[in-house]
Amino acid sequence: MQPHSCFHTVAELVLASASPRRQRFLHELGLDFSVQPADVDEALLPGEVPAVFVRRLAADKAKAVARARLGAWVLAADTIVEVDGEILGKPVGAADAVRLLKRLRNRWHAVWTGFCLMRGQAVMTGVVRSEVRFGDFADAVCAAYVATGEPLDKAGAYGIQGKGAFLVREIKGSYSNVVGLPLHEVVDALLAQGIIKPRL
Repeated sequence: MQPHSCFHTVAELVLASASPRRQRFLHELGLDFSVQPADVDEALLPGEVPAVFVRRLAADKAKAVARARLGAWVLAADTIVEVDGEILGKPVGAADAVRLLKRLRNRWHAVWTGFCLMRGQAVMTGVVRSEVRFGDFADAVCAAYVATGEPLDKAGAYGIQGKGAFLVREIKGSYSNVVGLPLHEVVDALLAQGIIKPRL
């Protein structure tokens, strides 16, 4: 239990994600939860659009963990970057990260997160879209950022909550969604299911 937190957890909650950013968000709200990352196939299906893709992956992750954690609520999420209708995943290396950043610079792109809250037959899902505009920056700046190592495990090859914040000129929509978990919608779902309550 954390003092001066917004909420307290009144049902068993499992986060099906190894993401330190998602874990930090929940910790900052004062939630008690365990972590059990899900191992699922994250391949895009033919003709799958971003909203359907992230909702399906979040549900697949929740199902994978829920089978082993009967009685617990499982929260799962998946975040992707989309530009020109193409889904950009995590870079496969430094050269690929540089390529992705060059593609995103000085233009808008979309960040989609799907989330799923599941216990038994009870399921709540949601999808949130934010728009992000990068500023213009030189190739050398791009390479210097990639050299920090931060972009290598992130969709779209940047972390808005870290060193990559300088790349972002403007956002439309949820900031926490760009980080990887749309907190407004997720907290609404947790409250609706009675998993958390305000700490008064």
